[in-house]
Amino acid sequence: MSMPYGTWPSPFTAASVAASSPRIDGARFVGEEIWWGESVPAERGRVSVRTSTGHEVLPAPWSARSRVHEYGGGAWTADADGTLYFVDSADQRVHRMPRGGAPVPLTPPGPAHGGLRFQHGRLLAVREDLTAEPHLRAIVEIPTDGSAAGDPSAIRVLVQGSTFFAHPALSPDGTRLAWVEWSGRQMPWESATLLVAAIDGPDAGATIPTLSALQPEWTSDAELLYADDPTGRWQLHRLRLDGTIPQGEPEPRTTAEATDDADTGYGLWVLGNRWYQPLADGRVVAVRTNGRDELVLLSSEGEARALDVPCDGHISVDDVTDSLVLVSGNASGAAPGLWCVDVDSGETVAVRGGAAVDAAWMPPARPIVVDGMHGPVHAFAYAPANPGVTAPDGELAPYVVFVHGGPTAHVTGAASGAIAFYTSRGIGVLDVNYGGSTGYGRAYRERLRGQWGVVDVDDVIAAARGLAEAGLADPARIAIRGSSAGGWTVLSALVRGGTFAAGISRYGVADLRMLAAHSHDFEAHYIEGLVGPLPASESLYIERSPLTHAERIDVPVLLMQGGDDRVVPPSQSEAIRDALAARGVDHEYVLYPEGHGFRSADTIVDALGRELMFLGRVFGFTPALGP
Repeated sequence: MSMPYGTWPSPFTAASVAASSPRIDGARFVGEEIWWGESVPAERGRVSVRTSTGHEVLPAPWSARSRVHEYGGGAWTADADGTLYFVDSADQRVHRMPRGGAPVPLTPPGPAHGGLRFQHGRLLAVREDLTAEPHLRAIVEIPTDGSAAGDPSAIRVLVQGSTFFAHPALSPDGTRLAWVEWSGRQMPWESATLLVAAIDGPDAGATIPTLSALQPEWTSDAELLYADDPTGRWQLHRLRLDGTIPQGEPEPRTTAEATDDADTGYGLWVLGNRWYQPLADGRVVAVRTNGRDELVLLSSEGEARALDVPCDGHISVDDVTDSLVLVSGNASGAAPGLWCVDVDSGETVAVRGGAAVDAAWMPPARPIVVDGMHGPVHAFAYAPANPGVTAPDGELAPYVVFVHGGPTAHVTGAASGAIAFYTSRGIGVLDVNYGGSTGYGRAYRERLRGQWGVVDVDDVIAAARGLAEAGLADPARIAIRGSSAGGWTVLSALVRGGTFAAGISRYGVADLRMLAAHSHDFEAHYIEGLVGPLPASESLYIERSPLTHAERIDVPVLLMQGGDDRVVPPSQSEAIRDALAARGVDHEYVLYPEGHGFRSADTIVDALGRELMFLGRVFGFTPALGP
């Protein structure tokens, strides 16, 4: 059957996309069971904890979500007996929930907690108190008997200050703590320090020379592993210690052949990420990223053997026991999910999600590289695909260019219902890792330094034009879509004009000075690295802001915003809306009862449907919303 692009019938409804792929939030071996956190879109994005035996450990209305550093992470953990420890999203207090029992608070009201770790019978957390002046953060040990709920002094403060903390790790004998710390003047992927200190005694500890340290893990009382990128790629290092005193220089944990052109690490946006796990026998399971991810097993000599697993995007190595490893993430040939991998036998079992996708409906993304003004630009192209329909001869496909947020983040070419929602209807998708993205090393990441609003815009334009010049996309029907920092790039690209026929901005940044004035602590100095310091660079903030040049936007724009967004407040989208309305430019504005990011099923369904109808109206086709 021949039908115009954009009108193809599709089984991928907005409702099925919202309900399809689980969003896994950590996983653990708990006795004979596997537990994992999972966002429930039908319950406004509540994060539940579930088990491989089909039991819901954390029922409604409880939700395990942290607000530490605004983006949270590490909001739950458990002990071997099945006691759950979690941060409730409503009050940010840590709670204990024994198997079969009810939640009991362990911390007093007030500060937020995240990055929970239960190690050697002790519960650690990162604590953030934004009511103190200056704001205080700490790594704390929380008594599990509930005594601290009414007596804050029962909480043991292990390290405290106005800096930022992540990845607390106790030595096996419980006498020393390792952690990652950064000042906030730079983001953790720019500069973060590894520290080791004695918990008791006069030893003041040691600061380990690092560039951007990640995830310390003890392999013994005398050896510490961590990731760092002094060579331009995050790789594992091993440090031997006598107490807290380093014995010699850190040494690579992997051979040169195992680390070339790959990262074991990622931007430290959330507190629960794990990019590797040591096994008891000295081997290490680790992620290597170069655009896409691969999971490898490192021998004691540092040689790497690839593990045959379905996931190859945003892999988190969540937990290990004996030769079994829990990994969660996305995949180019399967739905997102959680898998249990036996590194010795190679057996891989899907615990949650992970179903293989039908290549007839969702062919693997094609990695492409185009020449840009600032160097090569990496992207993944998803061509329209529908086994029952073809396009008329000579018709070129409309495309949507996806721009990820961050901007220090990356996409991996994963299969997803959201992308199939478009491609199955005859609308191609180009997902761009513009300069500044992770996954290609520090040099690629730092291409955006001081150049936000320049390099990212040049790169998405280069990628879109490269697709059109290759004869794959209709140059008159290319739209651009992005969220948060990606929304900034959308609006900035529309200001440039000449490439995109429409734009979709989800809670996008419109005015840099407004963003700087409302930035939360974690990102208080982020813009300084991306653009320049204030007030010296105020002219740049004005010149690069899309709101300054809103009169140059002359194509239709769809603006979608969360009313409770504390990262990019509604005033940003509404300022662009008002500027477009004043000039009579075709636009739509939708305000949802959401924070920063759309998690509710109702919001996801409405937003996808609006995007599709918007593109159909602009590009001149009538899309099929239902099957």
